[in-house]
Amino acid sequence: MLLSPAHQPAYQIALKQSVAPTFGAKDSYQILPRAVVGYRERIFTNRDLGAAHRRRHLCLPSFVVLMLRQLPLRVGSPEQWVKIPDLNLTNAYYASHGGKGLGVRTFRRNITMLTVEEKVAPGNTGPEDDKTTNKESPDIEAAAALHDEDEALQHLERLRKEYGATWDGPDDPRDPYNWPSAKKISIGIVMGLGSLVTLITASVTAAALGDISRDLGLDAATAQISFSVYFLGLAFGPFPIAAISEMDGRRNIWIASNLWFILWNSLCPVGYSKSLMIAGRFLAALGASVGNALAGPVMTDMFREKDRGKSLAIAGLLPYLGPALGPIIGGLVSQLIHWPWLFYIISIIDTVVLVIGITVLRETYTPVLLRGKAATLARLDQEGGERPPTATPPMEMNRWAFWSDFFSRLRVNMVRPFQLLVYRPVMHVVTLNLGLSFGIYTLTLSTFAELWVDRYGQSKVASSLHYIAISVGITIATQVGGRGMDVVYQRLRERDGASSPGAKLPPGKPEYRVPYMIPGILLLPSGLFWYGWSAQRHYHWIVVDVGAAVFTMGSFIALTAYTLDEFREYGASANAAVRVLSQILGFAFPIFAPRLYETLDYGWGNSVLAFIFIGLAFPVPACLWLWGEKLRAIGRQRTQGR
Repeated sequence: MLLSPAHQPAYQIALKQSVAPTFGAKDSYQILPRAVVGYRERIFTNRDLGAAHRRRHLCLPSFVVLMLRQLPLRVGSPEQWVKIPDLNLTNAYYASHGGKGLGVRTFRRNITMLTVEEKVAPGNTGPEDDKTTNKESPDIEAAAALHDEDEALQHLERLRKEYGATWDGPDDPRDPYNWPSAKKISIGIVMGLGSLVTLITASVTAAALGDISRDLGLDAATAQISFSVYFLGLAFGPFPIAAISEMDGRRNIWIASNLWFILWNSLCPVGYSKSLMIAGRFLAALGASVGNALAGPVMTDMFREKDRGKSLAIAGLLPYLGPALGPIIGGLVSQLIHWPWLFYIISIIDTVVLVIGITVLRETYTPVLLRGKAATLARLDQEGGERPPTATPPMEMNRWAFWSDFFSRLRVNMVRPFQLLVYRPVMHVVTLNLGLSFGIYTLTLSTFAELWVDRYGQSKVASSLHYIAISVGITIATQVGGRGMDVVYQRLRERDGASSPGAKLPPGKPEYRVPYMIPGILLLPSGLFWYGWSAQRHYHWIVVDVGAAVFTMGSFIALTAYTLDEFREYGASANAAVRVLSQILGFAFPIFAPRLYETLDYGWGNSVLAFIFIGLAFPVPACLWLWGEKLRAIGRQRTQGR
């Protein structure tokens, strides 16, 4: 993989400045103005380290400049390795210079090899060519290219210091950012399937709530509790799940949580006990919450900020079919078989998802992957082998040491979401908006089937089909809006940083997600008014369904992306923190939903909800756009930089 021609002049300048004093003769570097710095692989042996290594060549001109100043060899000489004295960078360096190019290797550093592929061009190069080069490539392009690579180097060095190891350069195939697209998408689909089961289970009892109430002897309020207690479990499950995922990785806790869900979901209808039904729904939700807790963080592990919307769209492709599939399954099963089979069928579906997940899922969490690499390197060092350049000095890192203080570290990690809620004001803004949106959403979900049965006289199966409108709205918001959010994000970066052609783009920031919040905040109350008043006046069913779809287009995907952009490695903890209020309101709102509509009917009932949302949520985009950066900075030190 070669760098684009636009970036080549940056290396031409650096090489000319460095090589001329070293090699002396003017024509000794006539080939270098056409030099192309790229990536290739080869086997090389370094006797000083005593082993052969296969490394990917990483091109960083800043190191090329340093190394060439020390090379005593001339162009065209046989390839050989020369030890270079410490250049005040605390490490030894090894350099090669031969007919195929220039190479530099560092010892105990994250850069393993640098290669310059020579593209020989006839003719002499001198001062005139310098002028030509400068005309073709402004200094700002050279500075931008060099600065980008310096940032990559600094990032890898930070990983090494923090986790005991780092990747073998920015293109290391073991880095989840560099995995093939097919692998990322397959993992995203598996995470989406898990979230789909979570949402199906949330809504599957809505259409069968009458039959469940009759068989278990539940009054209206208790029946709503049996429905909404699931959301209470979704509120508290992410805390231990997020903590363990940030200690031991995403994969193991995902598998364990699904096993827990299958067990308790299958026990819900056993014995027709209302106590077991309520307790089983709550405990099953603790396991099911892994879908909501880890889907976003896993995608963040694999996709960079500029692709955040696309990644969330991949993970959200299947889950938002849940609000439609749940009631449809509930209506069909309760009418054609019997409602206990709702739980058994869901458990069977999740078992299939679990088997697929065990096959497809790979660990994505960078800190865990690097800690594992550090342990391997330390073991090799202790066995008398060499320590590869990406290793730190010998360290105690093994599986038993990791688990020896498990509970003390679990406590620290479980406290982190609460620390974020207490010390980070930006979390208050995001949590309130997200919580209110989700509370209204679950209220609508719990009463939608009742509207069609009681007001429109439809059967359970027919009433369940209207949930398709809810899924259509959410799917449009995530699939179209998620990709649109990435476009807006990139254009805002270009606006802020691209003052001239070829200039370096600035780092992205969470505030670039804010513009996409505006359509969602406008659509949600508009849909509530539309759905409520058309239902109260008994308009044609398609009018009501369109209103419900518009309501659910008021997606909160931008808030999720904003949170993940800010907290990154601790995205699971931040996700748990912002969702706790959402799930608590998701538990509370359906309980008072029957009384709300009995008193105010659908028109004014939905209008009250819309007015509350307008008053609390409308200021959020302006607040985050104007003061978001300052809000994010408050409390950052008290939460260890996050």
